[in-house]
Amino acid sequence: MSIDVASLPDDVAFLKALLVEVDADRNAHKLIAERLKIQLARLRRMQFGSSSEKITREIEQLELALEEVEAEAAATRVTSPRAEVGKPVRQPLPDHLPREEVLHEPACICPDCGGPMRRIGDDITEQLDYVPASFRVIRHVRPKLGCRACDRIVQAPLPSMPVERGKPGAGLLAHILVAKYADHLPLYRQSEIYAREGVDLARSTMADWVGRSASLLEPLVDALARHVTGGDTLHADDTPVPVLAPGAGRTRTGRLWVYVRDERGHGGSAPPAALFRYAPDRKGERPVAHLSGFVGHVHADGYAGFNKLYGNRIAEVACMAHVRRKFFDIHAANGSAVAREAFDRIAALYAVEDDIRGAPPERRRSERQTRAGPLLQALRTWLETTLPKLSRKSDLAIAVRYALSRWQALGRYLDDGRLEIDNNAAERALRGVALGRKNWLFAGSDKGGERAAAIYSLIETAKLNGVDPEAWLRDTINRIADHPNRQIDDLLPWNYRAA
Repeated sequence: MSIDVASLPDDVAFLKALLVEVDADRNAHKLIAERLKIQLARLRRMQFGSSSEKITREIEQLELALEEVEAEAAATRVTSPRAEVGKPVRQPLPDHLPREEVLHEPACICPDCGGPMRRIGDDITEQLDYVPASFRVIRHVRPKLGCRACDRIVQAPLPSMPVERGKPGAGLLAHILVAKYADHLPLYRQSEIYAREGVDLARSTMADWVGRSASLLEPLVDALARHVTGGDTLHADDTPVPVLAPGAGRTRTGRLWVYVRDERGHGGSAPPAALFRYAPDRKGERPVAHLSGFVGHVHADGYAGFNKLYGNRIAEVACMAHVRRKFFDIHAANGSAVAREAFDRIAALYAVEDDIRGAPPERRRSERQTRAGPLLQALRTWLETTLPKLSRKSDLAIAVRYALSRWQALGRYLDDGRLEIDNNAAERALRGVALGRKNWLFAGSDKGGERAAAIYSLIETAKLNGVDPEAWLRDTINRIADHPNRQIDDLLPWNYRAA
């Protein structure tokens, strides 16, 4: 309900009744919005780690419902020039945005006496607006100069083009890549958007540009791979990717594997980075091939395919978040007190991690030995005592056996401050793939999967380093053709500085 204060009557009883109605509407909308937010949070926790399209659709419906409720709540506010009591102060708009001034000049003659007016100050109200992205055409003009004495003709060489004999500039290529792989906008949808702006870019043309861009950026992906596998701790995970089976009219399942180097948890100076690799299957030899030169610790889930990695060269670090999630889901489903106790005991371990995040490795190891060690031992004793009391085939028993079967790998983080309690770094890196998968539906081929892995690697690494992926790709695509290969590391995202 929108109310114009200027048009309200002077009837006190009417005004009181109106205020009661407005207050009731506002409270009702607030209650509904809070309930929707709780449901959304629960579904989002369920969504990651689950491929259920039903959950995804429920989230989308709740998001729409929440938008409508919040819009309706906004409409119930009384329109008044006077600030509402208790209303939070609006934050200033970002300083880096360009400003466009619109001057509203009043009459320069006094409306009362007709005398001249003088300026005594300004009131400035800032409004955030959006100007749609626009295309431009860059014309490379190269004058030809001729010598009258000897007929010599000279002309400046044409700058290197991202796509040979092609028309896309670096900015357009960067925008297409980021829209597809970061914003999950398939090429056919991009084509429709550009057509509304009067630019005809066929999906097949953009697909060709994506392939050529991936080839152009391949040396950068190789440099990224050297950096990721050059550390001594990694986070590894994988996710399914539907791949079109030519001639069969259906899809098969490929895999995107991710390997994340992120040493910020123990104060490491190495830049964080994510390396994606595509494989047509989930065989154990895939991660073995991907990490053939790596020596150190690998954080991973309980997938048996990772077992071929572990031995003299690589030590396993199991994920406590997977253990926690099993008990959390059981408690959320049926309110089990046993699951709640397991969940609470694991939460105490995470409280220790919250206190030491970013601390040097030796301090982390010492704190864990002193504080987390007894908690972890008590958890194991409790699990071993509880298991015989449970039905062997119950979800609780399965969750307990999962934890106990991986106990040595779960406790490895206690003895090394460089390690983490869980594998969340890899799971976070895969969230973009999980979100995008429902939009682009499938990769066109195994080659398409490899291209996707390459671009995901670059974009996710830029995001990990707080770099705008589109700005960095625009600059990099513009420079890489003429950049010395032996200095390719200079173009990696953490070396980029925005102009």
